[in-house]
Formats: sequence, C-alpha cells, structure tokens
Amino acid sequence: MKHDVQVLVVGGGIVGLSTAYALTREHPGTGVAVLEKEDALAAHQTGRNSGVIHSGVYYRPGSLKARYATGGAREMVAFCREQGIAHEVTGKLIVATDPAELPRLAALAERGRANGIPLTELDPAGLRAHEPEVTGIAGLHLATTGICDYPAVARRYAALAGERGAELRLGTPVLDIARRADGVTVTTPHGEVRCAVLVNCAGLHSDRIARLAGDDPGVRIVPFRGEYYELAEGRRELVRGLVYPVPDPAFPFLGVHLTRGIHGDVHVGPNAVPALAREGYDWRTLNVRDLAETARFPGTWTIARRHWRYELGELHRSLSKRAFTSAVRRLLPAVTAADLVPATAGVRAQAVARDGTLLDDFAFAGFDPADPRSARRVVHVLNAPSPAATASLGIGREVARRAVAALRAE
Repeated sequence: MKHDVQVLVVGGGIVGLSTAYALTREHPGTGVAVLEKEDALAAHQTGRNSGVIHSGVYYRPGSLKARYATGGAREMVAFCREQGIAHEVTGKLIVATDPAELPRLAALAERGRANGIPLTELDPAGLRAHEPEVTGIAGLHLATTGICDYPAVARRYAALAGERGAELRLGTPVLDIARRADGVTVTTPHGEVRCAVLVNCAGLHSDRIARLAGDDPGVRIVPFRGEYYELAEGRRELVRGLVYPVPDPAFPFLGVHLTRGIHGDVHVGPNAVPALAREGYDWRTLNVRDLAETARFPGTWTIARRHWRYELGELHRSLSKRAFTSAVRRLLPAVTAADLVPATAGVRAQAVARDGTLLDDFAFAGFDPADPRSARRVVHVLNAPSPAATASLGIGREVARRAVAALRAE
C-alpha cells in the first residue's frame, strides 16, 4: 500500500494534539496528520473542563494517573510559561465538613505524600487563612495545583506540530477503517487516507473507533455529564482559589467544588449525571444510537445497581437548583441560589468494563512494544479522563513512543 501519511491521529482534542506534537518534536521527519470531526479543535472534553492543573493527590501510587499527573503538573506550568499561555499556580484546599470524612482525608494525605506531593494539614483556622468564606473542620492545602487555559494549550500543540509538518484536517469524521497487513485505510467524507499506523485519540468515541479498526476494546464509553454554575460577577470574591470536598472513594468523581478560573470567573460544580448522548450537554439533547448502546451494555446496569443511591442524589441536584445550592453551602455557607448562574456543561468519556468496573486509570491498547503478540498498525487511547489535560505532555509522548515502535516493527 502507498501511504499518504505515516501516522494518522484520530481526534483533535488535547491528547490527540499532544501526540502529534510529541511525534513531530521527538521524531522529526515522521509524517503526521490529525483528523478532527468538528470544525474547531478541542471542542469537547478539552474545551469544557474547569481548567485545573491537578497535583496528582487523588491517584493510586504507581498508577499511570499518579505518574503522569505529578510530573505533568510541573510540565504544564513550564509549558504555559514558555509559550505565554495564561496560567497560575493557585494551590488548592481539600476540605472536610463532617467528622465522618476525617479518615478519608487522612488517607488522602498519606496518598499524596506517597506520590511526592507537598501538602499541609490544616485546622479550621488554617482553612480560614486561605479561604475566609469556606467552612470546614479540617483540610489539606496542596501548593502545586494550578489553573490554565487548556483550549489555548491544545491550539499551541497544534501550531507547534503544524510548524514541524503535521497536517490538521478539521471537519473530517471517520466513516470506516480497513486494516491490511501493509497499512490502514481510513474513509472520510472527503475521501480515503492511507497510513502506516493509526492512532485513536477519539475521546468520547474512542471505543467506536477501536471497533471500526477491528479491535474489541473490552470497554464501552458511558457518558456522564458534569453540570456547572458560575458565581455571579458581584459574588466572585467569595472564593480566592480552588476548594474541593473530600471525595468518596466508592465513586470516581470528585464532587461539587469551587474553581477560580484563569479569567477571574468562579466555576461551581460539576455534578455527574448520565448523559442521553455522548455529546449531550443538556437534558434536551438525546441521541438514540448513543442511548441504545449505553442501555444494551451490561456494565451500565451494574453501575446503576452499585451506585443508584449516589446517582439519585446527583439527579436531584441536576433538576433542583435549591438542592445544588445546598450541596455548595456545605463548603461555602454564604452562597445563595441567586448567586449561581448556569454555565457550560461538559461530558466525561468514562470507560466502563463489561462487569461494570469504571476504569480508574489511563488505558492504552493496540500495539505494545513490550508484547510481540499485540495488534499491529494501531494504537488506541481507550480511557483518558481527568487528569488527562494536566498529563497531556506525558501521555502524548507515550502514545508517540508506541506509534513509532509500531512503524519500526513493520
């Protein structure tokens, strides 16, 4: 097969673009193209998050998330500084509001230290010194957490990759994929693209791209919508930085938190409710195919059985502003419903196994240089939710390493 490009990346979010950047930077001369189905880059998860540079305190020591986030936070700050992208190292509070949360807070402190994260344990007076309007009985202060403009980061990855020869094709969805021994042919509305190696960074659609490529990913993307409010302009002074509750380890979401953004806005949220479409950013958006796939997947019903009490609470807070405000007031008693203004929602691409296990780490599939039996000519990123933006430089290097190894193996 005559190849149009050596490595073809599907997905123009921050992970796909960081992969293209890493390929062109670390392996100059490699022919790279990126296909993005939208008419703009970073249109989904990258462009709809709260912009936090995570320190890595939540993640199991030794996991990919822990390894990539702790180093990734430093790398992201350095990248933003070098490239002139808006960012700030704000620090973050994790606040316990109930005595029952204290053992979890202590465990979190232990995990943070195991991950090499500098942290300070605080009493109520210490909390007030950082956030006078926040109420809690104990907390942790993480000095390395920050905020940045991730869409700007993604655009800069694209620009740097483009300067080194990568081609970016917007408005180009993938319709079909045919793998042969001598290459991969990707069909788009604008014609076929033939490549030596295909890299799947399709985020919300990564499992579908894997199946189109002839692989069984073993997981399904089950979309969860995160709904946000913002503090009204005259009330933003209630929050100085980032304030999080103590997370529930039984559920892979962090709970409603407060995030002062890089442009001075203060996000409140998100919750985590089932989305009726993979790109379902409100209750009015329903995609029959997406919903049917989710409903047919056995893991969906296992999640529902395991977490129905938690999800009922999340649904209540989604449908009732009063309930959402009550959740916020646990951390920020001065807030009222009138202070909360609806903001842009996001959808998390959560990979779920058939037994209902929610993958709690980054997951790659396809060609693995350490496994000679692994699939040829494809590399899949199957699970890359938060903190993937924080860790995007490291993830991009890892995916690029696998793609180049796949090229050399042919």
